[in-house]
Amino acid sequence: MAARPFTVIENEWITLADGTRLAARIWMPEGAEADPVPAVLEFLPYRKRDGTLPRDESTYPVFAAAGIAGIRVDIRGSGESDGVIDGEYTPRELDDACQVIAWIAAQKWSNGSVGMMGISWGGFNCLQVAALQPPALKAAISIASTVDRYNDDIHYKNGCQLSAQLSWAATMLAYQSRPADPAIVGERWREQWLERLEDEPFFLEEWLEHQRRDAFWQHGSICEDFAAVRIPALVIAGWADGYRNTPLMAVEGLGGRAKAILGPWVHKYPHFAWPKPRADFHGEAIRWWNHWLRDEQNGAEELPEVRAYILDAPRPALRRKFDPGRWIAKQEWRQPDMEELHVSATGALDFDPRRDGDARDVFLKSPLDLGTTAGEYFTLKPDAEMAGDQGLDDARSLVFETAPLAEARDYLGRPVLMLDVACDGDWANLAARLVDVHPDGTAMRVSFGVLNLAHREGNADPKPMPRGEKVRITLVLDACGYRFRKGHRIRLALSTAYWPMVLPAPTDPGLTIDRASLELRLPQLGAYQDTDMPEPANPDPLPKYIDHEPAETRRSVERDLVSGNTHYRIHEDTGLSAHPDTGLATRQIRDEDWAITPGDPHSMTGISTWICEMRRGDWSVRTVCRARLACTHEDWLLSAHVRAYEGETLIFEKGYEKQIARDFM
Repeated sequence: MAARPFTVIENEWITLADGTRLAARIWMPEGAEADPVPAVLEFLPYRKRDGTLPRDESTYPVFAAAGIAGIRVDIRGSGESDGVIDGEYTPRELDDACQVIAWIAAQKWSNGSVGMMGISWGGFNCLQVAALQPPALKAAISIASTVDRYNDDIHYKNGCQLSAQLSWAATMLAYQSRPADPAIVGERWREQWLERLEDEPFFLEEWLEHQRRDAFWQHGSICEDFAAVRIPALVIAGWADGYRNTPLMAVEGLGGRAKAILGPWVHKYPHFAWPKPRADFHGEAIRWWNHWLRDEQNGAEELPEVRAYILDAPRPALRRKFDPGRWIAKQEWRQPDMEELHVSATGALDFDPRRDGDARDVFLKSPLDLGTTAGEYFTLKPDAEMAGDQGLDDARSLVFETAPLAEARDYLGRPVLMLDVACDGDWANLAARLVDVHPDGTAMRVSFGVLNLAHREGNADPKPMPRGEKVRITLVLDACGYRFRKGHRIRLALSTAYWPMVLPAPTDPGLTIDRASLELRLPQLGAYQDTDMPEPANPDPLPKYIDHEPAETRRSVERDLVSGNTHYRIHEDTGLSAHPDTGLATRQIRDEDWAITPGDPHSMTGISTWICEMRRGDWSVRTVCRARLACTHEDWLLSAHVRAYEGETLIFEKGYEKQIARDFM
């Protein structure tokens, strides 16, 4: 089919019922008023004018050329839209989205059918909006998202406090501190900017006030009622990202309404993600939209429920450009058969079902700075953000491993660990990593899971451990698709720390582990079909802008051998780049420092600082945002500070400070 001509509407105002104007950028197929077209909405706080511009300009022109209008809208309080943001996935945000969908469906150029898609925030809210059942919403594509906001996002993981919670709160404070572009909103840009700066929340306050899985987290978690989502959803994620559980959970919860794709990728769209191989996201999406939004009979409804890339023994690297493996398909997804491993009398991990009946207790108390090879919770680049060689952390962990495998073993799904533990405190954290040990000793993390032992029976009503008594616990690790090759070893590494990804408990009592009780269950791949996933025709699909100053990334771990302090430091500089059409130049710099002293869990601190710049000609603005998290035995101590400059003149300054009681956290 010949590509359809299209036009780009740089800004269109969508007025909501309360008078708030939301800013939209629209890619419109030519002749749509005479021949109405379906439309796809992406609804984000990440700024259509600069923040998501490269990926928008890689995708929506392709959709428009296929006769599908692309509607990229800044949510309330972001980009050029009016108002002030009020949190993540709030009822107001989701209601605004429903109003936008109704507006789209009512336009003369619309055929009345709307799709909604996005990655991360946009992947979350398209599923949440689907659960509200706006009439015109007919299908969704959700990438790198979650169906469970408490356990599968950057906040908590089985009751453990994630450091990403501070990182992301600082990120959103910085992102929302930026003004609208005067070229779009005119002279009101300064008034609008000052309103945002004055009223924008510091998200971490609200997140720390909900340390259990309560109604706050149930809101927006579609796993609470999968039946509410009645439209088809294509759910995509990457094994190198923190959101790898969602596609399988969506298929299990939504049944035939969902299709899943799992590739080797970081937290990016599949047509430009790393590591390769990539996938032809545009082709997949256009087939999906054409079927569900214009009734084209193209087989989209008959796609396998799960298509997954089975990693074939990749190796950690400074930059992972390509992961070996193969694509497989399962027409119907069923809970996999589990292969059990136990600990033998010699301490090895063994497939032999015979068990030694004598308890073999071992005490585990990890250094509090164990975990520096874990990488980020969600990864944006295939470098040190991804998990590195696990040898350093495994050397300080309790490790069980098999003999070299006599044959390859293939797995797809979520591993499960069960064991008996005792604790002399009210609780402790337990981290478990499934590791592929190559013949040369290289240790590749395949999957991991963490558990706050007070949450062993659930996240809504945590209970202290019965001191000194053994308790049976179950820890479900993250999903994986992996081949352990012949001659490799399967390793299970256990630790009571996984810092800085997981923040420490208020006490550090250690754990007594009954090795004889340990059961590791691995999800067998089972029956499948080999399949092909076409790669994008364009190997470099992102547009090129004008680079004024280069990007830079640094990460380091520093252990002071005198004081004992450990620092984990991150420096990310996007560089200064300008769009050739708008002339708007932007830059963001992130500096983050996590510190801890082994032996003192109350020594933990995290500081995240962001500098955001915007400029065009003689006009320039800059914001500097700093957020800090520390702790005592009883409390979380959080603070933040925002400064805004027009040129070199300080025009706004505000601070936040809060002390919040720890609740089994």
